[in-house]
Amino acid sequence: MEAKLLHQSLSPFMPTRHHPRCRRTNKPLRSPVLAVLTRPTKKIVEIAEKTTTTTRPEEDAIVTKYEDNWFDLMATNHLSRSVQAAIGIRNKKSGYEGLVEAASAAYRSFNPTEQRDLVISALDRAFPKPILNMIRTLLPRSKFTREYFAAFTTVFFSWLVGKCEVRESELDGRREKNVVHIKKCRFLEETNCVGMCLNLCKMPCQTFIKDSLGVPVNMVPNFDDMSCQMVFGQDPPAISDDPAFKQPCIKLCKAKQKHSATCTN
Repeated sequence: MEAKLLHQSLSPFMPTRHHPRCRRTNKPLRSPVLAVLTRPTKKIVEIAEKTTTTTRPEEDAIVTKYEDNWFDLMATNHLSRSVQAAIGIRNKKSGYEGLVEAASAAYRSFNPTEQRDLVISALDRAFPKPILNMIRTLLPRSKFTREYFAAFTTVFFSWLVGKCEVRESELDGRREKNVVHIKKCRFLEETNCVGMCLNLCKMPCQTFIKDSLGVPVNMVPNFDDMSCQMVFGQDPPAISDDPAFKQPCIKLCKAKQKHSATCTN
């Protein structure tokens, strides 16, 4: 009996004064490492970049805001009514929105040749022939006339085409300020359509200016940045040779909504 008690007192599993027994707790073990920052894998980065690109559509591009004054509105409404009268289709919109609506109606209802003829007819309605004939008589073809028309366009037609400035070019071996650089064409930006630009603006305006004012002009649109050059004194190329007519329509075309060259015909 005494031996048994002695054995129990000397057992390593029994608590003693000098070696207290460690109490087990239910607390989870904590790692000293709080967090590890690692570089994402190349695959994840590529997926993120692809997602960023595809979720940002072209519609997010900055759209130019215009604050038309009384003269701008008067001129726009006058031209819009002239176009509506020429095509025989009316709309109730006013300002530039009404002009674009009239041009869109012409584009939907007539073929390219008819569109050009109708715009020329609308320009004849908008600008009285006696005034145009007087200008043609007083300003024959010359460097002064070309530079005058370029400067006149930047001052009095920015409501139609947007912000523009006069630039120089070389004509007949000499430099002259005969170019109107349109930074971002208002009409092209509003329509987003190559066909409407060519058949309702470029072609009829080239013909109208040469026939009514006696000065040739070549309009060179840039469909990448929506800018345009009006070069007074330069004859435009034939349609078959004009690079503009080989351009497929803009992806955001509001007319045919089709990215193809058929938008121009």
